[in-house]
Amino acid sequence: MAATDSRVSRVLIIGGGFAGLECARTLAGDSRFSVTLVDRTNHHLFQPLLYQVATASLAAPDIARSIRQILEDAPNVTVLMDEISTLDPVAKTAVGVSGTHYDFDYLLLAAGARTSYFGKTEWAQHTLGLKSLADAQMVRRTVLSNLERAELTESQAERRRLMTIAIVGGGPTGVELSGAFADLVHRSLRTNFRRIDTSKLKLVLIEGSQRILEAFDEDQSEYTRQRLKDIGVEVWTGMRVDDVQEHKLHFTDGTVLEAEAIIWAAGVEANPLTAQLGVPLADRAGRVTPNGDLSLSGLPDIFVAGDIVRMKDADEKPVPGLAPAATQMGRHIAKLLKEERRLETTRFAATKHDLRPQFRYLDKGFMAIIGKNHAVVKAGKMKMRGFVAWCAWLFIHIAFLIGFRNRLSVLLGWAFAYIRDNPEARIIVNQPGSKPGW
Repeated sequence: MAATDSRVSRVLIIGGGFAGLECARTLAGDSRFSVTLVDRTNHHLFQPLLYQVATASLAAPDIARSIRQILEDAPNVTVLMDEISTLDPVAKTAVGVSGTHYDFDYLLLAAGARTSYFGKTEWAQHTLGLKSLADAQMVRRTVLSNLERAELTESQAERRRLMTIAIVGGGPTGVELSGAFADLVHRSLRTNFRRIDTSKLKLVLIEGSQRILEAFDEDQSEYTRQRLKDIGVEVWTGMRVDDVQEHKLHFTDGTVLEAEAIIWAAGVEANPLTAQLGVPLADRAGRVTPNGDLSLSGLPDIFVAGDIVRMKDADEKPVPGLAPAATQMGRHIAKLLKEERRLETTRFAATKHDLRPQFRYLDKGFMAIIGKNHAVVKAGKMKMRGFVAWCAWLFIHIAFLIGFRNRLSVLLGWAFAYIRDNPEARIIVNQPGSKPGW
């Protein structure tokens, strides 16, 4: 008869994003594990749709859901809102900014990434990032407030600056932001103002390399560029930012662009907790390269997943920093832990680490929406663009939203906006102490 093991393993998950949440959900209900999920917010955020909150297409609750609510039926999972500040992987303990100590047997670090300014941290004060709901709401408030100020001012120079949006970074986030803003100002807001013509708003998408959407094939990048041009977006490629000042971008070729709103979508860097793992960092962005099973070298009980990882899978395929990859990582780690607990009751207990399966990424492709009715999709050898790709984009994003209410709300919101060209999430909420409309 096989031996039984009544020990409860303590699993600490840092981060309630796609990887952390999927790991917790897979371990939910398994009495062999006591799981603590720590996140600095109380909600899981569907980041692929974050830009739609920023561009007033969706409201914040449409793309976020309480982590506690998602895991309410998992008695072995405790959710705590805290931010881990100190991590000791050898002593197997962590400390939050609250002062709370978290001891663990297994750790999953899936704390995500933040906006990177490539060492120029002083640029942050002059730009808007897009990594959180607060960021998205700030982008929306800034752009809508700028239009209100443009309607109010008598100065043509000030009006031009207020009606200029610069988006730095030609990846999917920058492209999707550009397309959504173009739809907003050229369609939805075209009859809302009396003193300004919103169709004259200047949208500039800036990319340092020679083409946007570098992860896609060249013909898809060119299609995207032309589509953005058709809806009123200026696409600047081969333009590298040299300096960022208040409402000004300086480029290495001497060009200066004045813009009241500068949105930074040019790069990300890993959560700084990776520097406390005691392993070499894989790149300047602070990411780490784990073993094939997603554990760290010399630390078999410490796992990493999501945006903080730079690796190739068991089939030598690069693993992208995308939601599907993070979800698969979280599920892989949870299943691995379950199997190890099973092996502990067998004759293979002493060699359980040697029997770990290697992570294999199921590539679900890339996609980017380019305003209304247009998108590009690349999945292996399959490529789509135009309306069919746009429909695929809508279906996939609805399917991956967590919660029936979120799916229904987003679907109804999109349907209404599609028919009327008139998204409803355009209210400006002033910050305490701010001027009206600012």
